[in-house]
Amino acid sequence: MYFEDYDNAGYQERNGDDVYSKPVRAGKRTYFFDVKATKGNDYYLTITESKRRVERDGRYVYDKHKIFLYKEDFDKFADGLQEVVNYIRERLPAEENTAPAEPSESSDQAPGAFSDVNFEEL
Repeated sequence: MYFEDYDNAGYQERNGDDVYSKPVRAGKRTYFFDVKATKGNDYYLTITESKRRVERDGRYVYDKHKIFLYKEDFDKFADGLQEVVNYIRERLPAEENTAPAEPSESSDQAPGAFSDVNFEEL
């Protein structure tokens, strides 16, 4: 697991440069929205996609991809994300715009469910 000891809502506050974390589980993938602090006590966001896969020998490994998002870019990032999400939703019929949910041993969401992320709250 990426972090330990989340409260009931899935939030965790951390010490050091890790300030706050929100995991979003989505099938075989988990997205981590992590607020971190610089040495000058300025905040930035890291978004990590972690996907579990099975090696040939049966071991589980996690592929991780990370982006860093700085506060001066929040509005442009959120606007761009909303624009492409709207583009997809407008061009696909409702029954096609949700991909089939990937099976997950620890998923507590219904198939096809998703979590909205409001970047203005970050």
